[in-house]
Amino acid sequence: MRIALAQIVSGPDPARNLELVAEQAHAAAAAGAGLVVFPEATMRCFGRSLAEVAEPIDGPWANAVREIARDSGLVVAAGMFTPADDDRVRNTLLITGAEVEASYDKIHLYDAFGFTESRTVAPGDRPLVITAAGGSIGCAICYDLRFPELFTRLADDGAQLIIVPASWGAGPAKLDQWRLLVRARALDSTTFVAACGQADPATVGIESSGSAPTGVGGSMIVGPNGAVVAEAGVAPQLLIADLELDTITAARKQIPVLANRRLGGR
Repeated sequence: MRIALAQIVSGPDPARNLELVAEQAHAAAAAGAGLVVFPEATMRCFGRSLAEVAEPIDGPWANAVREIARDSGLVVAAGMFTPADDDRVRNTLLITGAEVEASYDKIHLYDAFGFTESRTVAPGDRPLVITAAGGSIGCAICYDLRFPELFTRLADDGAQLIIVPASWGAGPAKLDQWRLLVRARALDSTTFVAACGQADPATVGIESSGSAPTGVGGSMIVGPNGAVVAEAGVAPQLLIADLELDTITAARKQIPVLANRRLGGR
């Protein structure tokens, strides 16, 4: 499975962000990828009103992503915002293309480090594993990364690769925590983990203000043995990697943490 992580800086304008999606999707297709993952909040960066741009999963923005997926021949995963039943929105990952149509709503909301996502975002409650691009793919979003039980649940449900779009908050040691957590979740689940973050806005001349998580870069792909397969810097970058999914069986024989669990699991 050849995959791409499109580490971008999304801005406040959903239409301009669609241009980035199209540009990076076509570049990923030219590189031979079958799946391209974009960050959380690809539709609109944090720090601006989300309700103002939220649309149903069959709305114009999502349909434009579907068209990009069709034109590029890829499966595209991109973060957007959909309306919730109350005055809030849902932090949604759209996965579309090549006969795949699915969405995942972020379960764990980022009420930490001075930011309160739950004020404007309603949580999801349904883990998701889909078949796409030649493998079984589990889905998580950003703060979900701090909850190992979600990743082991996705592995129990058959995931070979877990994608984690993110817009990681900046701060002391935050990039180090990101790297540690991505590798730990790969080891917890003995799956590949592909974590695609927003690039650092400062690298494109944008100053971030307030506590909104706007990205630190560091997108990475980690194997089931915890080894880093590929890693981006802090600036925008298209990261391409080939994943040998059959190595998961060997990793699970060598490190049978899922089989050896005494509490929880199946």
